[in-house]
Amino acid sequence: MILRRRRVVVAGLAALGAALAPGCRDAPEPTPGTPADASRPASDSSPPGSDSADARPVVLFLGTSLTAGLGVDPAEAYPALVQERLDSAGLRWRAVNAGVSGETSAGALRRLAWVLGPNVRVLVVETGANDGLRGLEVDSTRANIEAVITGARSQVPGVRVVLAGMEAPPNLGADYTSRFRAIFRDVARRERLPLIPFILDGVGGVDSLNQADGIHPTAAGHEIVAANVWRVLEPVLRSANR
Repeated sequence: MILRRRRVVVAGLAALGAALAPGCRDAPEPTPGTPADASRPASDSSPPGSDSADARPVVLFLGTSLTAGLGVDPAEAYPALVQERLDSAGLRWRAVNAGVSGETSAGALRRLAWVLGPNVRVLVVETGANDGLRGLEVDSTRANIEAVITGARSQVPGVRVVLAGMEAPPNLGADYTSRFRAIFRDVARRERLPLIPFILDGVGGVDSLNQADGIHPTAAGHEIVAANVWRVLEPVLRSANR
């Protein structure tokens, strides 16, 4: 069963790489107000999660189009679904979606200082997917992710960071995909971070759970992504509440 799942994921990533590799472009620099509070619409140009009228601590999702919810309603993207789980569990946290489509790990690092508002107590980092699609240097991606973690801890002392793992498409070769996969495992181990092993587990390569582009999850796919995230995130939030 594990081998079969791996083959499905690899097939999906191969299709993803073939579709995107020739034409990927960096997203434009985000303008204030781009990230959306998953519990309510953004209404001003303040950093996401900085609403002084809402005293709940913030779990901020810094990510790519997978987090932004490209192609689905914002209420169907996994950060909004995590908010629903928070509410159902009676956990007084506010989920904020800071996903930007097309962004590389370098872009996430550039945005970090702006998106980290004073209320952010947990940061979920979902970045690197576009690096892998473009075959960017693995060491650079690793350095950017490490810098995001270091920067977050410096800007918001005591912030807890959760790292989401990603896979690179197999058409880039076994050596590249192996080194890319190891980024997330190695950084999580070295920085002592909770790791979501593969955020698209159970979704990548499954036609019925992806949109027509074969890349971005449907609403049903986001439900599974939310479950993958929640499995790791919930204990972190409960621990932070103590």
